[in-house]
Amino acid sequence: MKNIKILMYAITALLAIAIVGCSGSKTQMAVENGSSNGASPSLKEYVVATDASYAPFESLTEKNEFVGFDIDIVKAIADKGGFKVRLVNTPWEGMFATLTNGDRDILISAITITEERSKEMDFSEPYFEAKQSIAAGKDSPVIKFEDLKGKKVGVHTGTTGDIVVTDLLGKDSKDVIRFENTPLALKELENGGVEAVVADNGVVNNYVNNNSDKGLMTVEDESFDKEFYGLVVKKGNKELVDMINEGLKKIKADGTYDEIYKKHFGE
Repeated sequence: MKNIKILMYAITALLAIAIVGCSGSKTQMAVENGSSNGASPSLKEYVVATDASYAPFESLTEKNEFVGFDIDIVKAIADKGGFKVRLVNTPWEGMFATLTNGDRDILISAITITEERSKEMDFSEPYFEAKQSIAAGKDSPVIKFEDLKGKKVGVHTGTTGDIVVTDLLGKDSKDVIRFENTPLALKELENGGVEAVVADNGVVNNYVNNNSDKGLMTVEDESFDKEFYGLVVKKGNKELVDMINEGLKKIKADGTYDEIYKKHFGE
């Protein structure tokens, strides 16, 4: 009887070793495949900065959820490009510094591709065409850009609107009134603190159309050059730029881009 018990213990021990061995092999195989549950390998996540104050490109809902054209675009690009993104609301004036110091990996915030910026950072292929637009009161005499001379003009600090208005009115002009963002400049226009605002046409048109009771109008001027928005990465990060461009190419090819555009601009 004693010998039978010893034999039974031995068999039980061998079975336990075999089970552990099989389990260990499966676990090791899963780890080598990049997953511990048999799923596909996890995708790399990149931190994306956006200044969420520019409807219809980027803004926050009452629940602090990101919405807008840029938001949908970067998510779609990531999906097709094979990576994940995590959005972080980041003030415009400090946004570019966060890229340089490594706190953010990608910037998307209606950022115009310029020669000067391209010296310091790398851009994706263009994903949106824009131009500057003027917002003024409906009874304003402003019918073209030149009419802004001698008037107080609101701009968002450091943007293309700031650049073109500064060129027109002069570097040291006290008539260039700078704000932290375009909605603040437009609110000041409503209150009579400035006589016009110059900013990206998408933002200006969206604001005026959604505030029809404020007595504002938009003025287009053919002298404004076409501008193109791009996603931004740290200078020299070719791998990430290539991934973004691949995702952008795919969403343009399969109709995803057109669907997003129509959702936000209705065209």
